[in-house]
Amino acid sequence: MPHPAEKLKQVMKALRTPETGCPWDLEQDFTTILPHTLEEAYEVADAIEQNDMAALKDELGDLLFQVIYHSQMAEEKGEFTFDDVVVAVTNKMISRHPHVFGDATANSADDVNEIWEQQKDKEKGHKKTNDTSALSGIARALPALLQAQKLQKKAAKAGFEWRTPEAAFDKYCEELEEFRQAEQSGTKPQQEDELGDILFCLVNYARMCGINAEEAMRKANNKFIKRFNGMEKECCDRDIAFNTLSDEEMLACWKRQK
Repeated sequence: MPHPAEKLKQVMKALRTPETGCPWDLEQDFTTILPHTLEEAYEVADAIEQNDMAALKDELGDLLFQVIYHSQMAEEKGEFTFDDVVVAVTNKMISRHPHVFGDATANSADDVNEIWEQQKDKEKGHKKTNDTSALSGIARALPALLQAQKLQKKAAKAGFEWRTPEAAFDKYCEELEEFRQAEQSGTKPQQEDELGDILFCLVNYARMCGINAEEAMRKANNKFIKRFNGMEKECCDRDIAFNTLSDEEMLACWKRQK
């Protein structure tokens, strides 16, 4: 009996087999599958946030299928196989954990993070690349807040960093004032530019305070959904149309959900 992973690989190969495979799957390429890969990753995150283990098992399976899918397409092009992916990540994890698989010592999570970065730097040294920027290696497809935090972390490692969180917050206040000025007399592109600066500064301030801006935003979104749904339920229970509430009634209803 084949290993479950082997069975999944066989299913994927059958879907991509010309003439006998699935017409939809045969039309796909890396670009068209990418949105599905991202969506599955977000659904994994959602299952974790909801603490839904049944959903997490299901969503992890969907995400694994995306890895199998990309690997199958790469194998068809003669680039690499799923097994190559497994071997590569296995070797990477062993290399990145010399305190477990080697002679290095780590007594705290901070020690582990430092070792991880050191090993990444060593790996980069063995790879031929023309990109020598301190900001290299950050995926451009990342969510904007997460990408900003990673960019700022790398810049800080290179020495480009505010001395204190307070200084970073002062910069945020400066950008907020510039946005207000653009709001009054600037064009939409100028306003958008200044708003981007505000968000970037807030992410930087959050990072310096030890807060993950992406996670904070996701939690705020979930909190909004919960409270808004509560408002809708209250209106339904009271047989009141939501859109007929006055501003004062809507605010009072929102506060009751808090």
